[in-house]
Amino acid sequence: MSIWLKAVGKWGSVFAILALIITLLKQIIAFIGFLTAAIKLFVILIFVALLLGVGLMVLRTWKGKRQSKSEI
Repeated sequence: MSIWLKAVGKWGSVFAILALIITLLKQIIAFIGFLTAAIKLFVILIFVALLLGVGLMVLRTWKGKRQSKSEI
């Protein structure tokens, strides 16, 4: 009986370590997925801000040209 308990204890610890490694890998994969989603969102926000900035500059230029024509 004592030999059986030693074998179970040895394999139990191996399986526990294996389960911890698998859980750690799952968490790392989930974290990498979160990071890529955050980077994608950041890039999209920068792109939208850039488009809004260009649109604002175009509108200011258009408005400025229209006002300069009316002054002449």
